[in-house]
Amino acid sequence: MKEINDLNLPDDVKYTKDHEWAKLSEDIVTIGINDYAQDQLGEIVFVELPEVGDTFSEGDEFGSVESVKAVSEMYIPISGEIVEINESLEDAPELVNESCYDDGWIIKVKPDDVSELDNLMNKAAYLDMLKG
Repeated sequence: MKEINDLNLPDDVKYTKDHEWAKLSEDIVTIGINDYAQDQLGEIVFVELPEVGDTFSEGDEFGSVESVKAVSEMYIPISGEIVEINESLEDAPELVNESCYDDGWIIKVKPDDVSELDNLMNKAAYLDMLKG
């Protein structure tokens, strides 16, 4: 497992206490699990995805990630409608381990209220939380 200082935590995404990340681009928010989460889970073997068109409220469970160690629920950090899912994960769930912010993203959401992103942590606050 990685040391906290070795984690890949980009500055341009927001983080949740449940280790998801969210990045706003134009009017769509891309969401996945972050480097800490994928590192803790180990080898990811299955990702349960929602359906395009599903709607969720901030904090709702929207899917799960299964590794050789455990199954972990994923919680949506912003209310909205699923506009795209990463279908590549159906055949290659290991993309989450290999590239959690790029090829291993999980869903894209059209947010109901983009200001909900203000409830999330920046990199510094997330690191502080990890360090306890």
